[in-house]
Amino acid sequence: MNINRAKEISEMGEMMNVLYQGEGIYIQSVDEEQGTARIYPLNNPQAEKDVSVDHLIEE
Repeated sequence: MNINRAKEISEMGEMMNVLYQGEGIYIQSVDEEQGTARIYPLNNPQAEKDVSVDHLIEE
């Protein structure tokens, strides 16, 4: 996924079909300078982490 699309999804506040390593996730925020997104799995909101936007897939 590109950084602009990840940012757009994070700002929508809606649930989109986005995957990280095959798991459905929610994008909380995007750091454009670092190229990372703050995400958490839909089934475990406490498991927040920063990942490269390049590893996110929109279905």
